[in-house]
Amino acid sequence: MNKHNGFTLIEVLIAMMLLAVGLLGLAALQAHSLKNNQSAYYRSQATQLAYDIADRMRVNTSVLDKYLSSFMKPEEAQAQTEHCLKISTTCTPEKMAEHDLFEWNAAIHTAILKNATGTIVKTGAEVKTYTITIAWDEKRDDDHDEKTLEKTSFDMSFRL
Repeated sequence: MNKHNGFTLIEVLIAMMLLAVGLLGLAALQAHSLKNNQSAYYRSQATQLAYDIADRMRVNTSVLDKYLSSFMKPEEAQAQTEHCLKISTTCTPEKMAEHDLFEWNAAIHTAILKNATGTIVKTGAEVKTYTITIAWDEKRDDDHDEKTLEKTSFDMSFRL
């Protein structure tokens, strides 16, 4: 009589269990990689958008304080800045600043997320230093509970 009956069956079950644990680990690694990849994408979009508004401010230096104002509702801004879309003498530097802010705000919501925000503040008194901050929720869900938000932000400062 053979005392080792069923021994290979136990070896196969242990091997299958180890393989299952390894595959679960691989799936978790893939999910973590996708999350980090999406986060890097948002950060690169925020970088590009911050440099975009900084360049717009460098072009329109006569009304820099207009860029510090709060954002208007999209429909109000669209109505007020439509004439800045074509070559015209009626587009003043102030209206161009409003138009730039409208386009920047719309780009933030399109490129990153609906609940992303962008702010511009003047940080230097004598030297004109501005800080652009773009913040978004890393969880990427529709739960807007302040306790569960994972806010991530990108800050960029520049001088004029």
